[in-house]
Amino acid sequence: MAVLAACTDDLNQRPQTEVDADAVYANPENYQLVLAKLYASFVIAGQEEGGGNADLASNNGHDFLRGYFNLQEGPTDEMAATWLSGDKMEGLSYMTWDANDPWVADTYYRAYYTIALCNEFLRHAGDDAISGFGADKQAEIRQYRAEARFLRALSYYFVLDLFGKGPFVDETMPVGAFTPEAYTNAQLFAYIESELKDIEDQLADRTAVVYGHAPQGAAWALLARLYLNAEVYGAGNHYTDCVTYCKKVIASGYTIAKDAVTYTAADGNEVIVPAYATLFNADNDKRTNELIFNFVVDGTNTVSWGATTYIVCGECGNSSAQNAADYGLTSGWGMFRVRGEIPALFGDVTTSADSRAMFFTTEQNQWLDKSIDDQTYGYFGEKFSNLRDNGEPASDTAADGASIDFPVFRLADVYLMAAEAVLRGGSGYTKDEVLAFVNELRERAYGDQSGNITSPELTLSFILDERGREMWWECTRRTDLIRYGLFTGGTYVWQWKGGVVDGRATNSRYNVYPIPTAELSANPNLKNENY
Repeated sequence: MAVLAACTDDLNQRPQTEVDADAVYANPENYQLVLAKLYASFVIAGQEEGGGNADLASNNGHDFLRGYFNLQEGPTDEMAATWLSGDKMEGLSYMTWDANDPWVADTYYRAYYTIALCNEFLRHAGDDAISGFGADKQAEIRQYRAEARFLRALSYYFVLDLFGKGPFVDETMPVGAFTPEAYTNAQLFAYIESELKDIEDQLADRTAVVYGHAPQGAAWALLARLYLNAEVYGAGNHYTDCVTYCKKVIASGYTIAKDAVTYTAADGNEVIVPAYATLFNADNDKRTNELIFNFVVDGTNTVSWGATTYIVCGECGNSSAQNAADYGLTSGWGMFRVRGEIPALFGDVTTSADSRAMFFTTEQNQWLDKSIDDQTYGYFGEKFSNLRDNGEPASDTAADGASIDFPVFRLADVYLMAAEAVLRGGSGYTKDEVLAFVNELRERAYGDQSGNITSPELTLSFILDERGREMWWECTRRTDLIRYGLFTGGTYVWQWKGGVVDGRATNSRYNVYPIPTAELSANPNLKNENY
């Protein structure tokens, strides 16, 4: 859609709408098409297959999800990048990035690109703008308007969580030559909170929402995540608010996925896919009982070599004993492995009864004792799969990319957020109630009650470890470690933290990413205090 192409230059990469929007928005049918671009902006990088006709002239040219995955996982104990120099991952891998890091810049500009798209949509979706349409179309566009506001709030949340601050622009502000005000973390927090509360009742119920669109539960889950991290964001203690919004999600009818799927492999053997694994395969769009909101990725309609194609192909070795076909892939890329600390949470993963211990260990060393980029060191992941429930590949990853939707919010995360908030003093659930949530997840993981824990075992440190087991590679680890005060400093070190094999303390400035240098030149209201 040409209307949404972006103009950027080296000093000002905030995207601007290029062609005659009035002609597009004159037709009420086009609102849905533009809304689709807002959703797709998280997982594609351009108007054509694989990111062609790029939205932005940025450092790497990759989509938001690939950058977000690298920023949230690359510096942590969950991911070891392989192609350090070729993929420009040294800074993220060793926690030594600066304001010129290309992944930091890409992710920043992609987040603001989505914000710009949402603002442009909202400028043309106000009551006055749509007053000439029929009543049914007006109601439909008002629904889309709420969704656009959610996507904008989500993008601003990413800015808040990653950068701690950022320029603020909404649909009421000028287009073109305009220097946005810099918002602090507390200001961004207040804005996101206000937006989500204002639209929560305008979004569709989970039973009525069209798949891929944001339901009420998505706004509630985002509020819960916002409140759980409120102290980090300079907004004080909001643990009871976190519990309140977790309760809203849980009470709305979501349930934990507990059904395994079975198919017959080419060799005639029956393959049982545990319920947990079905949340990350190419038919995970069927798991809407647990998956609250996904970034939709489709090998036919949103062809990308970023997004979940990057994750599923990246987790499979290209010089290991791993068989790419076992994951519905044409080939593995060997882009990253798991640092040894995460498998250690499961004990001996080769004998673990926990179905979340999804690691390829054959001819692999658990620990990265030689180097971070040697593919024989570190287990490969097996969490994401491009196979459908029947065992057939969903797409040809060499030609079309993967067809795995990425879970942004799911009920298991909400359970763990509720438990943590209660342990941190939030009210609304008892400890026994949240213990039941945790044990429900562990019963799913173990297939029985053998992995259940008791009330004395439910501690904050247990929750962090359980989040590592349940949520690994779902883009929460950096945020979790920061909330626990363990991401930087020396209280918790992991292999190659700080660029040395045994890990070392790192500077607290790395708790936030820097605003890219080019953006500082474009907007004198912005600055990086510690870079």
